Amino acid sequence: MKLGLAIAEVRDAELALAERLGALGERHKADHDVYHLTETLQRIAQANLARLASAAERYGVDLDPSDAPTEHPSGALATLRGKTSELLGRRPEPALLLLRDLRELHLLYAQASINWVMLAQGAQAARDAELLEVVSRSHAQTLRGMKWTVTRIKVAAPQVLTS
Repeated sequence: MKLGLAIAEVRDAELALAERLGALGERHKADHDVYHLTETLQRIAQANLARLASAAERYGVDLDPSDAPTEHPSGALATLRGKTSELLGRRPEPALLLLRDLRELHLLYAQASINWVMLAQGAQAARDAELLEVVSRSHAQTLRGMKWTVTRIKVAAPQVLTS
């Protein structure tokens, strides 16, 4: 069975989401809505990884939940992103950057979502009810983040593109 490969693909996608969410939150720290929601979405990605880890062991995949990035990274790069965000505030350039970042984040969510779909199909074919439950719950949470990116783009795009 190749379910282990599918689990690893989901892991990689959720890790990429968690990392990007941390970077996006730090970069747009002046936008408190974005900053705090990225923290929430990052916790969701970490919870998805933790749920997946319990099922992954049975398929020979080591998913150490400690591999997931912590909420908003620390260190020099995170400090630089935060200070840049504070200095730029609500000028038009950060708004354009936010649109680009949201678009890229949406594409990562789409990749993670399709990986969850493939894993769900494999779990169903293997008649692994436990894995299917994990996938169903986690995929719903990934879709939640994906919907947020679309909503946030719809709110920001008219203002940014017509100013």
